[in-house]
Parts: sequence; structure tokens; C-alpha cells
Amino acid sequence: ILTILGNSAVLATAAKRSSLLKSPELLTVNLAVADIGMAISMYPLAIASAWNHAWLGGDASCIYYALMGFLFGVCSMMTLCAMAVIRFLVTNSSKSNSNKITKNTVHILITSIWLYSLLWAILPLVGWGYYGPEPFGISCTIAWSKFHSSSNGFSFILSMFLLCTVLPALTIVACYLGIAWKVHKAYQEIQNIDRMPNAAKLEKKLTLMAVLISVGFLSSWTPYAAASFWSIFNSSDSLQPIVTLLPCLFAKSSTAYNPFIYYIFSKTFRREIKQLQCCCGWRVHFFSTDNSAENPVSMMWNG
Repeated sequence: ILTILGNSAVLATAAKRSSLLKSPELLTVNLAVADIGMAISMYPLAIASAWNHAWLGGDASCIYYALMGFLFGVCSMMTLCAMAVIRFLVTNSSKSNSNKITKNTVHILITSIWLYSLLWAILPLVGWGYYGPEPFGISCTIAWSKFHSSSNGFSFILSMFLLCTVLPALTIVACYLGIAWKVHKAYQEIQNIDRMPNAAKLEKKLTLMAVLISVGFLSSWTPYAAASFWSIFNSSDSLQPIVTLLPCLFAKSSTAYNPFIYYIFSKTFRREIKQLQCCCGWRVHFFSTDNSAENPVSMMWNG
């Protein structure tokens, strides 16, 4: 519910401000699309299976669930990587060079991200890698246990781990460390934050917001990655079902964080949310029956 409501608000405000959106903000929209896509395509089936205490639908729904999770997961990871690279380029380039990152460039980048994610998602369907049930039995993902039992599974998991996890994560960390160093040098030159230009303060806020989005995503998926790689080198039976279930649920919570981060750091987003509340009729007025003219009490439903 939080994922769908929060990211729907992000998409609604982006649609309202479509003509004013800057090029890097399109990646934020793409991240919201991936998050809400994951919530709509996967979560209802997982919730129904949890209530059923067993997976619903058999092999077909298992493959569908795992494919959707892989598609949207890789898309989110690569979108965060692209955001980090663009923030690094903008921070370390002159104003004239930073303006070269046009909307057309970002559109091409987003299209490439989706094609790359789709390619990796369909590879297990055409014979490289496998999809299978999670150890706790109520969701599906990549068959990590095939790492040792099949050369096909070994090569797929190793390649996927390097190209979809390690390299993007290292790129994100390297870009933000580079930005932090650049900002540190700028502070040393200015030596007074009150004298910092407004543009530099805005860049600092945008960078901090991007860092928090990346940290939220990586930290929420790290326990799941740890549990998955444990199952590569050890039998899944060596872990209690609750130990494999909780990291999976925590990883899914990553889709709900971003709208809250936007709300905290973006005045524009807060203003647009308030306008959406008014337009949707979320303002209710209560009047005292004794003296309604003198004592109106206005109450806002904030969600």
C-alpha cells in the first residue's frame, strides 16, 4: 500500500510538472515506475501465497513471479547506477558541460536500462540459468542452489552477480565518494557554508537525496543477498525458513522508501502533494453544531 500510494504520488507530480522536469529527474520517474511495477505485479501473488501457506499457481506463476522480480530489480539497480554517474558528471563538470545531459540522452539511457534488464530476465527462459522457489516456499527467484549442481547455473549466477550487482554497486560507491571529495575540496576553498552559492547548496541537497535513495536500496537488499549466497555454498535446509523469509520481505520494502525521501528533501514535492490532497478532496471541514460560524475546525487527512 505504501509503495503504490507513494510512488503513484511521485508519478502524479511528475506528470503535472512534465514540462518543468529536468533531465536527471526522469531517472527518478523511472525508479518510481520500477517500484510500482514490482508492487503491482508481484506483491498480491506473494501475499495470497502467504495466506495459503504454500505457493499458488504452480510452475507458471513461479516463473512469472521470479521474472518480474528480476526485471524490476535489475532495472532499479541500473537506474540508481545511472543516477550516481549523472550526479558525478554534473558535480564535476562546468555548467556548460552539465547542460549537455539532455532529455533525449536520458530517454535513450532509460530505454537501454529496460532492454538490459529485460535481457537478463528472459535469459533463464531461453536456457541460461534457472528460476525456482525460495527455500520458505511462498515466493520464487533465481535458483541459487544450481550454482554447484549445474555449469549452466554456475555461469549464469556468476555473470549476473558481477554485471548486475557488483559492478553497479561499485560504480555507485565510487561516484558518490568522488562527489564527496569534490564537495570537501569546495568547502575548504569557501571555508564558510553561508557564502556557498545557492546552486551549490542545491547540488548538495540533490546529491544527499540520491545517496539516501541508493543506501536505502542497497541496505534493504544486502540481507537477502547474504542469505542467497549462503544457499549457494550451503544447503538451503541449513537455514530456518524465518531466516530466509525476513530478508526477502525486507528487500521488498525497498520500493516504499523513496517517496518519503523525496518528501523530506524536496519542497516542490511537498507542495505538489499538498495540492494533490486538495484536488482529491482529502480536506474535511468540521463545524461545531452550537456555533459553526465562529468555531470552524479544519482537519487535513495526511494519508
